[in-house]
Amino acid sequence: MGDAASEVAGEVVAAIDCGTNSTRLLVTDGEHTIQRLMHITRLGEGVDATGRLAPAAIDRTLAVLADYRRVMDDHGVSRVRMTATSAARDATNRDDFFGPATTAIGTEPELLSGLEEGRLAFAGATADLDRGDGPFLIADIGGGSTELIIGTDEPVGVYSMDVGCVRLTERFVHHDPAQPEELVDALREVRDQIEDAVRAVPALETPARMVGLAGTVTTVAAVEIGLATYDRDRIHHFWLTRAAAEDVYRTLATQHRADRLGNPGLEEARADVIVGGCVVLVALLRFFDSEGCLVSEADILDGLAMSLLRAG
Repeated sequence: MGDAASEVAGEVVAAIDCGTNSTRLLVTDGEHTIQRLMHITRLGEGVDATGRLAPAAIDRTLAVLADYRRVMDDHGVSRVRMTATSAARDATNRDDFFGPATTAIGTEPELLSGLEEGRLAFAGATADLDRGDGPFLIADIGGGSTELIIGTDEPVGVYSMDVGCVRLTERFVHHDPAQPEELVDALREVRDQIEDAVRAVPALETPARMVGLAGTVTTVAAVEIGLATYDRDRIHHFWLTRAAAEDVYRTLATQHRADRLGNPGLEEARADVIVGGCVVLVALLRFFDSEGCLVSEADILDGLAMSLLRAG
């Protein structure tokens, strides 16, 4: 996190993102990252088909939130923002999660719209980028949705697509490994939604650099590098070429789940949805004819923390 929060450095704040696939925590004082944690809880499991959060998914996420509360207490966190995104937006029973989550953390989850999610992701991802390299196309590939944000200093356009690694997997991938026609259908769905995005936000057509966020992108980068052990410094701002992304996609999509786990950089909990995520990433690179994307480990969590520190 950078100079924007320097005047209040010293106060410890936290940001929690309850996503469709993972639940993540950032603890920071504005100058230093004190703790950054991620657990795959699959809050959005089955939501695309049922429109409801499953009790087991709620329980998994609440157990992680209880652990995060203990981490925050250990570090003396004074303020926290907790957000919920695609899965909660789509679920008719989100209050079954929001009530216990409020009790666990001590603050109520904020239900973000796709536009709000995109703006926060843009703030986090671009905080340490050279504005001379802009405009940037931020692609935040989540479990249930993918946010596309275009801008240099500020977002000039935001669009939320209902495609993500969990949603695409549950909707299209019914075999292991995926059958070719399943992948074709998934790619067509993503392309159709990108076309909708560009019609709604024409500025998306002219980015100078694509920046990829979230677990799918960082996992593809880790597999390309061959990272047996997670190393944020090697992943953050790694340049992932389109050719490399295509190669990782072909490899993972043609392997059985057990074989996919042999790829260094792919964690077991993500193995069943990574192909769906790769479909989104590859479709974006193809549609925009990008040479590659800059991988960023800074995202909505960083944007949330910055908002707290700037508020003072």
